[in-house]
Amino acid sequence: MIHRKSPNDLDRMAAAGAIVAETLGLLAESARPGMSTLDLDEIAERHIRAAGGVPTFKGYHGFPGSICASPNDMIVHGIPSDAVVLVEGDILSIDVGVTRQGFVGDSAVTIMIGEVPEATKALLRTCQASLAAAVEVSQVGGRVGDIGHAVQGVVEAAGFAVVRDLVGHGVGRSMHEDPQVRNYGDAGTGPELKTGMTLAIEPMITAGAYDIVVAEDGWSIFTTDQSLAAHFEHTVAITDDGPRVLTLAQGTSIVDAEI
Repeated sequence: MIHRKSPNDLDRMAAAGAIVAETLGLLAESARPGMSTLDLDEIAERHIRAAGGVPTFKGYHGFPGSICASPNDMIVHGIPSDAVVLVEGDILSIDVGVTRQGFVGDSAVTIMIGEVPEATKALLRTCQASLAAAVEVSQVGGRVGDIGHAVQGVVEAAGFAVVRDLVGHGVGRSMHEDPQVRNYGDAGTGPELKTGMTLAIEPMITAGAYDIVVAEDGWSIFTTDQSLAAHFEHTVAITDDGPRVLTLAQGTSIVDAEI
């Protein structure tokens, strides 16, 4: 069942989303060579709780971290660890969820650790641009399939691949709600986009093949060919005035990150 939210609900989600955006900004500023992903997790949890939120991921089906931290060829769901130490030239996908006043905000970015090759920057820029395109088509009267079609068009035109086996999702009082939001497919298909729907739109793309493998920890998901992966995500509300991004930092846009 797809749960539609009231204007008051959306404001509460935006309050959770503001903490998410602050946390991602803080982590992007803090990450540097020599830090572990567990260091970043601790920074995130302190900030989320000090801001009046709860880390949504922590304890979710047994997940031990407050964030997902996924370096290089790991696509998503990386468990923060003191054994995973960042080095110059890494990329790191950071996914943050925050619950506040009973509602969830969910967002992700992929950041660069120091200098990375131009080809890697192109991967990140493309993923970010595909998210912007997906948000733009998230309009009342459209279809969920329009979102995946927009992502796929941007990504494949740039020569990259869209992960098929992982999807975005509805979000609200629960972290995962209906509908599923694929990052590929045909426009004009799927459930109709209606006022009050809230979606976690999250392109996950690779520099190689789109096939995935799940690690022995049962969480971490990698590219099978060890190609680099990028992940960007926003929580987006469908409104009569157009898409409302609920996880943007104040005064920024979807493509503000310098890549």
